[in-house]
Amino acid sequence: MKTLFVCLFAFLALAACDNKASAYTDPMKSLSIVTEEGQRHDFKIELALTEAQQNQGLMNRTEMPRDAGMLFYFSDFKPRSFWMKNTLIPLDMIFMDEQGVITHVHDSAIPNDLTSVKSGSPARAVLELNGGVAKSLGIKPGDQVRHVFFKNEMN
Repeated sequence: MKTLFVCLFAFLALAACDNKASAYTDPMKSLSIVTEEGQRHDFKIELALTEAQQNQGLMNRTEMPRDAGMLFYFSDFKPRSFWMKNTLIPLDMIFMDEQGVITHVHDSAIPNDLTSVKSGSPARAVLELNGGVAKSLGIKPGDQVRHVFFKNEMN
């Protein structure tokens, strides 16, 4: 019985690793930002689609790879407001319209800050990246986020 349990545990662990490795080959789990100057920046993303996922966001994370982020995609198009409650790393918040055009970039939101970060105009989606990444890559309003949600993905 003990051997069966060990084998089952090993199988489940390998399956979990395989799912994690293949997660970023899924077009839903990656996006590109194309700047007005034509530079392309690729990111591996997690999706926050449900209310529970959106409420949790990147809370309690102590690190995130530089080329990673979380995409919040909403069913409606309206002004958005985010805060940093229980968020331990600084984050850039990139707000987009319905076509994935960046409308506002908030640089390096302060960890655990309860101040609202507002979109400034209606937003369909918000991308959270490590604080300072948008500035270092020259990402700004007018740039285009490419993802299957916006029906504008690139190969």
